[in-house]
Amino acid sequence: MSINIVLVEPEIPQNTGNIVRTCAATGSKLHLVKPLGFSIEDKYLKRAGLDYWHLVEIFIYENLEAFFDANKGGNFFYSTTKGKYRHSDLKYEDNCFILFGKETAGLPKSLLSANPEKCIRIPMIDEARSLNLSNSVAIVVYEALRQMGYPNLT
Repeated sequence: MSINIVLVEPEIPQNTGNIVRTCAATGSKLHLVKPLGFSIEDKYLKRAGLDYWHLVEIFIYENLEAFFDANKGGNFFYSTTKGKYRHSDLKYEDNCFILFGKETAGLPKSLLSANPEKCIRIPMIDEARSLNLSNSVAIVVYEALRQMGYPNLT
């Protein structure tokens, strides 16, 4: 069993490195949708991911269209501060895809408006704009894994 984490146009290498570590610890797959705001060889990206890179299956796509073409029929969830549902309200299943947008702008509005029933948010106070991307990924991944009974985790 696994979860697919999808980062759409991530900008900050340290966030992606931390997400690599979360994916490694949870057995999740990581999908990166270009353009990326850094090189895969970036020293900050590598440092944040520590020595976990070999534990993660990583897929890279030229754009969102290529991602969706490669993953037709997937069960997609869209993480956004504007989501209709709390991240814990919807049911996650094996091999689902959870999309997260870039740090400065989130996911494309057209994607969110086309999928309102699959948009999730992490509850926070009104005055807070958003959480750090890597923290958001960890929160949602662990909720999905909790619902599945933490498969393959000890």
